[in-house]
This record gives sequence, C-alpha cells and structure tokens, in this order.
Amino acid sequence: MQKKQKIKNLEKASDRIKKAIANNERIILYGDSDLDGISSVVILEEAIKNLGGHVDCSFFPDRENDGYGINLNALKMLEGKAPALFITLDLGIGNVVEVDLANKMGFEVIIVDHHEPLSKVPNASIVVDMKQLDDPYTFKGLANVGVTFNLCMELLGDNISANLKNSFLELAALGTIADMVPQIEQNQVIIEEGLRSLKNTFRPAIRAFLELIGNGEVFEGSLPKIISALNAAESLNFANESYMLLTSSDMEKCKDLAQMLLDKTAYKQIQIKNIVQEVERRMSQKPDEAVIFEGDPSWKLTLAGPVASIICNKYAKPAFIYKKMDKESCGSVRNPKDTNSVEAMKTCADFLITYGGHANASGFRVKNENLDLFCTRLNSYFKK
Repeated sequence: MQKKQKIKNLEKASDRIKKAIANNERIILYGDSDLDGISSVVILEEAIKNLGGHVDCSFFPDRENDGYGINLNALKMLEGKAPALFITLDLGIGNVVEVDLANKMGFEVIIVDHHEPLSKVPNASIVVDMKQLDDPYTFKGLANVGVTFNLCMELLGDNISANLKNSFLELAALGTIADMVPQIEQNQVIIEEGLRSLKNTFRPAIRAFLELIGNGEVFEGSLPKIISALNAAESLNFANESYMLLTSSDMEKCKDLAQMLLDKTAYKQIQIKNIVQEVERRMSQKPDEAVIFEGDPSWKLTLAGPVASIICNKYAKPAFIYKKMDKESCGSVRNPKDTNSVEAMKTCADFLITYGGHANASGFRVKNENLDLFCTRLNSYFKK
C-alpha cells in the first residue's frame, strides 16, 4: 500500500509534542490574532488536552502595538516560563532574529506556519510549513488551520472521536474560509465537512452566534457574519477576545462576547469605509503610480488588511496600507493575482525591519525614515 504523503516534519512535530505531554513539560502556544491563527491555537490546545496534556498559556500578538509575528514584548513577558516548548501557529517563518532570541532564553521552538519562507528559515527545533522548498507535500494552498488540523490528526490518530474531529473541522472550515485560500483539494474537503457539522455544533460559541443571528441557512447569511465577528476580535495584553469566546463553555458568557464582536464588526465597517474614501482621495492626486502606498497615524493597523483588499480589488493595483507610528510604520499588503508582494519586498530587505506572508497577502514593518525609499523601490519593482 502506498504511504500517504504528509507535510514535512509533521510526524516529528507530533512526536515532540507527545514527548512534552508525557514528560509534563510546559507548553506555550503563540498564534496570530486573525481567525486562521486563533482557530489553529484552539484545535491544537484541545488536541493536547485530549491526550492528557496541559497548555500553560496561549498568546496572541497585539497587532496594533507590536505588529505581526513573534515580538520582543511577548518574549519579555514569557521570559520566566523558560524552559518550555514554544509552538507558533500562523506565524514564525519570518522571525529569524526572534527565534534566535527565544532559543537563547531557553525555549524550544516549533514553527507551524503556511506563509512563504524568506531568504533564511528561522533556526527552530522543528519547522512545519509546506511552502519550504524541499517539502514534498504537493498542495501548497492550506490555511494554517489546515496545517494544524493535519497535525492534530497525526497527534490523535485512530483515538480521535467523531465528535472531536467534527469540532476541529468546524473551526478549520471557518479559519480556511476567513483566510481566503483557494477552496480546492483538501481545503474543499475541510470546508464541506466542517460546514456540514456546523449546523449541529456542540460548541457554545457557535451556538451563541446562531441564536443571535438566527438559525437560517449556515451557508448563507449567518456564515459571513460569524467569520467577520470572530475576525474583528482584538488582542490586548496577548489575550484574544475570539479565543476566549471559542474556548468558553458558559453559554451566557458566549452570547455576551458574540454580541460584543457583532457590534464591533458593524463599527469596524464604518471605519474601513472612511479610510477607503481617504485613500481614494489621495490616489486621485497621483494616478500614474504603479503602487498604492498610503498610511496615517490615525488609522488602526487591524483595519489595514481589509482596506488594502478593497482598494486592490477595485483598482487592480498592489495596495500597501499602513499605520504610521512615532518611529516605525506597520502595514498590510494586498496585490493582484500573478504578482508577488513577498518577492517585491525582498528587494527592500536591506532596510525593512520585518516582512512576509503570502504572495497576494502580506505585511511589513519599516522605519519611518525609509518610507519614501520603500515606496520608490516598490513602484520600480511593479512597473517592471
């Protein structure tokens, strides 16, 4: 019988996590603050608990203050928890410097990511990312929660119950749809099976949303609202609102949190509309630019991605939208198909603080003194 193809290092990561559980080692999960990262953390934490393990803490970066990825503030807060097994989810592949620091602090790092590796892969103990050049796994389009779902299946094997697998598939479907990856191959299977189960979910958080929105067809009106609300959550002091909701067993608490996120989504849409209008006003003054490159101190970083998506889709140009802070700026990028924003930013690697992501959706951090240079290089790259 032909052996089923697996993502590189998936078995190795599974074995290391099982060893940590058996030896009662401290385990820390560090996930991105969007729904893909949050759902990845929730299902891995539940898989570890199902094996009798304990997750010491689950951390989520405050994008507004610290940007994306592993950051120094988080490592400083976690310093007293070393030694520990430090697992990143939906981030980490671009954090070469930060992983080196985590190693020095006594953490053993496992990276579980789905973003494009940069010129150098971090010196983590184990890296699970099917976009590594030497990874034989042929389907490169998984959301991070899809990678994590595969890891959880490897961890639990034949011991997983039908109910637990369905619960994982529900979150994997939501995270996969939210991350806008191609709905083909394994992604299509995850979405179809997850949505089928979602109608009869046992998870109080999802039941709370369905009660508040109405139990209508999950595939139609309810689903986009649930995904938007879970994506509207913020991370404060490395604790995330959607994580708290998805892991709560208290139905009344879930209803309160779900309503808060639904309200937050409505306000967020108004803010996004205002920023889009301002970007368009500025664009009208420089119509010949190959790249839309705009930022402002008053714009929230968490809104940069949605704004960039709207602008990119409307004008078919790469959109680099950022929040300008005191000394640095941090932003999100969306660009048309057949262009690659990560490759574009590689030409600016000599001055960017951090950058990375997908070909068509990525992020960056840069010193304000280099903003003009960044814009010039990007225009030069995309004009070619």
